[in-house]
Amino acid sequence: MKRRALPTLIALLLAGLWGAGLGYLHWRGNMWFLDRIEATMTDVRTNIRGTASPPDLITIVAIDDELAKGEGFPLNRATLSRLIDEIARFDPKIIAVDLLLVDPKEKKGDEALARSLGGSTTVIAAAAVFAGGKQWIPPQADGPLVRLPDAERFLMPLQMFSDAAAVGVVNVATDQTGTPRFVPLLFRSGDQVEASLPLRVAALAIGTEPEIEPNRLFLGTRLIRTDLGHLLPLAFYGPRGTIPTISAAAVLSGQLTGGEIRNRIVVIGATATGGGDVFPTPFDPVLPGVEVISTAIAHLMSGDGIVRDRYVRLVDAGFAVVLPMVLVALVAWRRSAIGLAAVIGVVLIWATVNVTAFSNGIWLSAALPMAAAAPPAILFGAVQLWRDRNRAQYFATQSKLLQRVQAPGLGQWLAKHGDFLQEPVREDVAVVFIDLSGFTGLSETLGPNATRELLSAFHTLVDEEVTECGGIVTSFMGDGAMILFGLPEPAADDASRAASCSVRLSHRTRDWLASQPASTSSRLGYKIGAHFGTVIASRLGGESHQHIAATGDTVNIASRLMEVAASHRTELAVSDELLHVAGKDCDLYKAGVLQGPIETNIRGRSGSLAVWLWKDAEVATNHCSSRI
Repeated sequence: MKRRALPTLIALLLAGLWGAGLGYLHWRGNMWFLDRIEATMTDVRTNIRGTASPPDLITIVAIDDELAKGEGFPLNRATLSRLIDEIARFDPKIIAVDLLLVDPKEKKGDEALARSLGGSTTVIAAAAVFAGGKQWIPPQADGPLVRLPDAERFLMPLQMFSDAAAVGVVNVATDQTGTPRFVPLLFRSGDQVEASLPLRVAALAIGTEPEIEPNRLFLGTRLIRTDLGHLLPLAFYGPRGTIPTISAAAVLSGQLTGGEIRNRIVVIGATATGGGDVFPTPFDPVLPGVEVISTAIAHLMSGDGIVRDRYVRLVDAGFAVVLPMVLVALVAWRRSAIGLAAVIGVVLIWATVNVTAFSNGIWLSAALPMAAAAPPAILFGAVQLWRDRNRAQYFATQSKLLQRVQAPGLGQWLAKHGDFLQEPVREDVAVVFIDLSGFTGLSETLGPNATRELLSAFHTLVDEEVTECGGIVTSFMGDGAMILFGLPEPAADDASRAASCSVRLSHRTRDWLASQPASTSSRLGYKIGAHFGTVIASRLGGESHQHIAATGDTVNIASRLMEVAASHRTELAVSDELLHVAGKDCDLYKAGVLQGPIETNIRGRSGSLAVWLWKDAEVATNHCSSRI
């Protein structure tokens, strides 16, 4: 357990450190390389959340294709002046003009527009120009202004227009897909700081100047929680037209009743085809820029936007630390279907929390926990699979070694029945002993290497014949072996198979001895004893090593029958009991010559035992008829 716990603890620590490192970068706003993943996941969550009703505060007056057909595009300033005057007749709260008025045009038109702008509360657009087209560069230090989008310069409206109206910057912050995700509320260029058009409009509508604090600002008593650099996250209400929109052509033609505009914020902007001011969003591939700006104004006025600030980023960092550690712990806990289900369950819980938070106005990062959790979980899982594979190979090797030590059938049985013979049992089995005669004297002259090779060959042939007959070799005793039929499970043909094995062993051993050099074969013989009866089967040994053993009178008789075979100069001595149980069809009747029964005294046992002597028909010198 300790050996398994230490790598897991190390993996948990490394997973936590990895997540903490990514979480710190995210908290600092330096995770730009995950923007594309986050953008995709944000689109998915936005579509899951669905469309929403915008607050009843804003109306868009669109310079659309209908107006462009009659007045041309871009709209001349005299017409724009008339449009503003017509809107002003219905007492809007604010008129915001999302059009850049940076170049002088026809004098009368410019003068008329300036008068119209000065005749009501208006805000006009400025633009920030960024070096190399890069709007956001991760800052190297903190401070109230350091994180603001740093413009090379501002494109300001003509002086005559800016003297008549408030000015706000209309740039938005897009991700790598071009989707606007934020509206910067403040911009800077050197020491000059400019407010965005949405912030300027909201401040005028509320009647108070914004109070700027790090990562947030106040509009009167309303707290606006912003992301790093005073970025306002955008939560789009739906496709184009979700925010009430009327055609500028309808305004100029006097079709308004006034209810669409009175006491509302009116945003004038271009939606005409070919205007270029469009953005892809989750709901609409070409959402007009004026609707993006209007969405930001709505968030500031109603507080219904989505929140992503330093505190939310801190929660993200917490998920980045906890999620990979939990997944690694689950992978370490169970590498099975249960463990996989637990991992999937945790991921689904996190995804549910993430989507639910997003639907309720909290923008938790999806990309960060994924980036934090996936590599450690996958790497640790791969290492665990590699270790499991090596462990499986190790156990397979151990199993093969075990099969060499234990009989194959017995080893397989023990693998499935670990409690086999925890308690001794009485069982009727057939016991066969085989032993080489003359081996001890021969080994003194052969030397250790030749002796080992000779024994190895003998053990191999015994193992092959016993396995073929379905028995088990419980032990190799030097130049002999003890064989059982009836363990681990008894069968009706145990005695028959023991008889067949005895015959096969006799044939095989005789042929093997004949193949040896004359100096070896002339000094070696063999003897086999076989008996059937009750034994006590048990496990013998200590806690660290045990072996299967069979003891009892049956085992002793089978062993002593080898002496009977040797004393009668025959290959095999079989008890009458085994022959009776094996039946008339056993191989002892078919493959050789049986003599008996002979009443024989068994050494170490009182009384006599009926024994049959068997010889191979090819070498038998006496052909005695067998008696049943």
